[in-house]
Amino acid sequence: MKFKLIEKGNPSQPSAPKKWYPNAVNVGKLTVKDLAKEIAGRSSLTRGDIENVLSNFLDELPTFLKIGMSVQLGDFGTLRLNLSGEGAETPSAFKSETITAKVIFTPSTELKKGLTEIKYNPA
Repeated sequence: MKFKLIEKGNPSQPSAPKKWYPNAVNVGKLTVKDLAKEIAGRSSLTRGDIENVLSNFLDELPTFLKIGMSVQLGDFGTLRLNLSGEGAETPSAFKSETITAKVIFTPSTELKKGLTEIKYNPA
C-alpha cells in the first residue's frame, strides 16, 4: 500500500508543533464490472451473473438502510446509517430538515485479520 506523509496540527492545541502522519494513496477505482470479472475468474458463474447480483444488491441496500436496518454481510462487515443534525434547545424546537445521514461500515473481525499483513511503501 502506498502512502504519503501529511503535516497536520492538533486542532485542540493550535500552538503545538505540527506532526507528520501517513495518508493512504488511492491508486485507482474498482468498478462493479471489474469486481464481477475478478470473482468470475474464481467461480463457475459468469461475469454477467455476478454483475447482476452485485447491481441488484446495490439497488436494494438503500431500502433497508432507510428503514433503520443494519445490513450484516457475513465475513465482510456491517453497514448502517448514522444520523446527525443541528441541536435544538427543546425537542419541540428540533427541525428534522437539519438531519443528514451517513453510511457507517464496520468491518468484521475476519476482514480486519485479513488486513494485518500490509506492506507499506512511500509514494
